[in-house]
Amino acid sequence: MTPSFIGRQKLDELYTFYDSREWVHPDPLEFLYAYQDLSDREVAALIASSLAYGRVGQILKSVSSVLEKLGPSPRKFLESATPEFIDLLFSDFRHRFTTGKDLVGMLIGAKSVVKKYGSLYACFLSGLNKKDETVFPALSCFVKALSGTSCESVNSLMPSPERGSACKRWNLFLRWMVREDNVDPGGWRKVSPATLIIPLDTHMHRICLCLGLTEKKNTGIRTALEITRAFREIDPHDPVRYDFALTRLGIRKDADPETFLRGDWKASHTYKKL
Repeated sequence: MTPSFIGRQKLDELYTFYDSREWVHPDPLEFLYAYQDLSDREVAALIASSLAYGRVGQILKSVSSVLEKLGPSPRKFLESATPEFIDLLFSDFRHRFTTGKDLVGMLIGAKSVVKKYGSLYACFLSGLNKKDETVFPALSCFVKALSGTSCESVNSLMPSPERGSACKRWNLFLRWMVREDNVDPGGWRKVSPATLIIPLDTHMHRICLCLGLTEKKNTGIRTALEITRAFREIDPHDPVRYDFALTRLGIRKDADPETFLRGDWKASHTYKKL
């Protein structure tokens, strides 16, 4: 299934237009640019993507508050901080339905993974099979490693594809860490962009419905996979290539999604930067 009325050329024009960091704000992705070391950036990405739900202003505030406490090197913080200190530091944290307990659990899980594997990247690679069509099998192993042996209730920050979740925030994390262009900083070069899944949220779902990439009315895992397969027909090597650009149409106040969807690209170029 391919877009019936705009085609790859228009999608590529949109991608080229938005492939610049000047369009990133307000987006939690912007926090990653402060970390040149991959081991720091992946921890920052874990936090920023996990909290990427709700009102954007609150997302930026929550992510900033966590990263500030972790200091200039999130990786070194995880290596040196005890579980008790992490709990003391973040026990009162709250971001919508995410509790301090959720955040502490994820950070202690990340600490354990870094100690065992050396990095989040190495942990993810340990579950990667080149025969897998998508990252979901490796992601399931990654979530299990972060969750450890805890028998407590499901952590709101660590959904798993095994439980039927579309894993929007995990797929966002992987887009940031795997893809490399002017927006996505990348670094996880042994993971193929061809296996990534669209980070499906309401903005992306609405646009994909209009593009004819899906007819499903929900944002579940099957819809995410269907949309990804459609984008893979357009770009087999990088199916999430257009994610950032298309979601700008639904997120930014200066964007005009209706104009783009009508195929009037010249008119849609009247956007003005905030």
